[in-house]
Amino acid sequence: MSLSDADRELVVAELGRDPTSAETVLFENLWSEHCAYRSSRPLLSAFSSEGDQVVVGPGDDAAVVRLPSYDAAEASDETDSDDAETETYITMGIESHNHPSYVDPYDGAATGVGGIVRDTLSMGAYPIALADSLYFGDFDREHSRYLLEGVVEGIADYGNAIGVPTVAGSVEFHENYEGNPLVNVACVGLLDADRLVTAEAQSAGNKLVLVGNATGRDGLGGASFASEDLAEDAETEDRPAVQVGDPYSEKLLIEANEELVEANLVEAARDLGAAGLGGASSELVAKGGFGAEIELDRVHQREPNMSALEILLAESQERMCYEVREENVEQVADIAEKYDLGCSVIGEVAEGNYVCTFEGETVVDVPPEFLADGAPMNDLGSSEPEQPSRDLPDTDLTEAFEAVVGAPNTASKRWVYRQYDHEVGLRTAVRPGDDAAVMAIREANAGLAISSGANPNWTTCAPYDGARAVALENATNLAAKGATPLAAVDCLNGGNPEKPDVYGGFKGIVDGLADMCRDLSVPVVGGNVSLYNDSVSGPIPPTPTLAVVGTKAGYDAPPAAFAGEGELLVVGASGGALGGSEYLAQMGGSDAFPELPENASDVLATLADVADAETTLAVHDVSHGGLAVSLAEMVTDDAGADVTVESVSALFDETPGRAVVETTDADAVREAFDGVAPVTTLGKATEDGTLSLSVEGNELDYGVEEIADLRDVLAQELD
Repeated sequence: MSLSDADRELVVAELGRDPTSAETVLFENLWSEHCAYRSSRPLLSAFSSEGDQVVVGPGDDAAVVRLPSYDAAEASDETDSDDAETETYITMGIESHNHPSYVDPYDGAATGVGGIVRDTLSMGAYPIALADSLYFGDFDREHSRYLLEGVVEGIADYGNAIGVPTVAGSVEFHENYEGNPLVNVACVGLLDADRLVTAEAQSAGNKLVLVGNATGRDGLGGASFASEDLAEDAETEDRPAVQVGDPYSEKLLIEANEELVEANLVEAARDLGAAGLGGASSELVAKGGFGAEIELDRVHQREPNMSALEILLAESQERMCYEVREENVEQVADIAEKYDLGCSVIGEVAEGNYVCTFEGETVVDVPPEFLADGAPMNDLGSSEPEQPSRDLPDTDLTEAFEAVVGAPNTASKRWVYRQYDHEVGLRTAVRPGDDAAVMAIREANAGLAISSGANPNWTTCAPYDGARAVALENATNLAAKGATPLAAVDCLNGGNPEKPDVYGGFKGIVDGLADMCRDLSVPVVGGNVSLYNDSVSGPIPPTPTLAVVGTKAGYDAPPAAFAGEGELLVVGASGGALGGSEYLAQMGGSDAFPELPENASDVLATLADVADAETTLAVHDVSHGGLAVSLAEMVTDDAGADVTVESVSALFDETPGRAVVETTDADAVREAFDGVAPVTTLGKATEDGTLSLSVEGNELDYGVEEIADLRDVLAQELD
C-alpha cells in the first residue's frame, strides 16, 4: 500500500514541500483505514458513550469505567473487603488481529493478546481478564481447522505465560471467513482512581522514554497491511508484516509498569502498536496539544543498520512509550533494569512540530495534529441488503435436533477454553462454558460479569436487526448471572467498504449495535474497526463483536445446569421467525429475522432479579440453536428434564432476551415478569440425566452421554 495521489497532494499543501521518505510512510500508515477510520468514523457518532460511570471514553488506549461499590451486607458472604475509601475503576479495550492471524495464526493471535494487554497497562491498570471472539471458515475444511488450532495455541501460550486468565469469548464458523478469519481480543483491567494514566502528553520538557524489548524489523507496515484486502499469496508474501511476540518480556513489562505507576513516575503512556514508535509518540503528543523532538539513534535496537523508517514504523512487540519528568528518568531506568527491560530516553515533549532526527539529519518535521487527525474521511455509497422471504424446511425432528445440537457453532467449545488458564489471579468465580464469566472484584464487594461475541448468521440475514440481537444476547448472558450491564466495547469487522453492498451491511451493524446498546442504557466506551476483510473468497459477514461487562453485589451466580429439583420455565417473548438460525443453516430454507422485544431493558432487569432469587436453581439464556441447544447444555450426569415444546419452530427459535429458568417457586417468577414478558411452562427437571422432549406429538429421549457425544465435535476432530 502506498500514499495515494490525493493524500500526497494534501500533505504537500500542508508542509509546503514534498514529504521525506520517512514522512511519506508515516502518513501512509497513520492515515490508513486501520489507524484513521476513514470509512467508519462518519458512522461512529451513532454510539452513545456517556454515563455517570464513564471516566475515560473513546479515543484513548482503553476506556475507564467506574464500578459501583456494594455494601458487604448486599454482597456474598464470600466478600471480605472493608476498604471503601478509594473508587475502583476498570479498563476495557478490544482489538482485532485478523490479517496477521491468517498469515501466521500462532503469532498473529498471540500478538493480538499482547497488544490489548499493553493498552490496559497504558491506563495505569493491571490486566485481570481476557475474552477472545474467534471466527473461521467452515469447520469441515482442513484449512479452517489449521487456523483454529494455531490461533488457540497462540492465545493460550501468550495469555497463560503472562498470567492473565482468558475467561470468556466465542467461536463461530461460517463459509465466508474461509479466506479471512477474525481474531478479536478484549481485555479488562483493574485500578484505583488515583492510579489513572492517560495517553495525553502533559508538559513540554518532559522526557519521552521507551521501555521494553529492543526494536527490530518485524511488523513493518502492519497498519497499512491491515487496511487492504488479503491477496491469494498473503500467507507467504505478507509474513514480514506480522509481529512476533515474547510473552515472557510482556510479563516483565506488566510488573515493571505496575511499579512505575505505583511510584507515580508516569505522566502519560502509550502502547507501541499500529505504526510502532511513530504512531505511539505522535499520537501521545498530539492529544496533549504538543509536539516532540525525538532522536531515533537513541532507540535501543536488536538488529544492525536499521534505517530511520524502520525504527519509526517497526511494530516490534512488548514496548511502551512513557512521558516522564526529567527528575524521574533515572528511577524509571532503574526499574527497567530491575526487570531486565531495555530503556532509552529518545527525546522530549516540545512545543511546535513533531520532529525526528537520525544521524544528525531531520527525517520528520510535521504538525502532530495533522499527522494524527488530518486524514480526510471517505464518502462511500451504500446499498440496503435484501430481506429474506419465508421458506421453511419440512424436516425430521430427530435429524434436525441432532444436526443443530451437534453443529460446530452450537457444539461445546471446551476444546478451546480448556487450553486457557482461566483461574490464574484467583478472581474467576464463574468459569468459561457458562453464559458469562464472573470475576470477583473484592475491592468493591462486586461481581464483574463478562460476555463477548457475535453471530454471523444473524448479521448475514439482517445486518441491522442481527446486530441489535448481538447486543441483546450478550446483555442477556449477564442478566442470567444476576448482573446489570455497565458498559461495552465493540470490534466492528467488515469487508471492503468501497463495495456498496458491503458498506451497507457495515452501516447496518453499526446502527443496530448502537440502537440496542442505547435502549439497554449501556454506553459503548471504546472499540476498534477492522475493514478490508476481503480475500479471494469474498467479503466476510458483517461482524459486530461486542464485549460487555455488568456488575452485581457479590459474585455468586446461578449455574447454567439443571439441579434436578425444580419446575422449568422459559421467560421472554418469541420473535416469530427463524431467520439467521442454526436450524436453517443446517436444514436449508430461509426466513425473516425474529422481532426483538421493545422493552428489552425491563426484561433483562427482571431476569437479573429472578436469577438472584434464592428459589432459582438454574438459569441459561436461549439464543444460538434455540431451546434445543439450551436444554441440551443444561443436562448433567445427575440432572435432566422432561419438557414439552409446542412446535418445531419454538424448539429452534433463536430470539435473544429469553432464558430457561429452573425454580422452586414458579409463581414468583410469573409474578416478577407480569406485564414485562411472557412466561411459558416447559416441564420439570429430573434426576436421571436424560432430556425427554415432546414436540408436536413427537418424542425424543437423549441421555447425557448421547448429548455429550453430539456436542463434542470439536474435540473429536481436533484431538
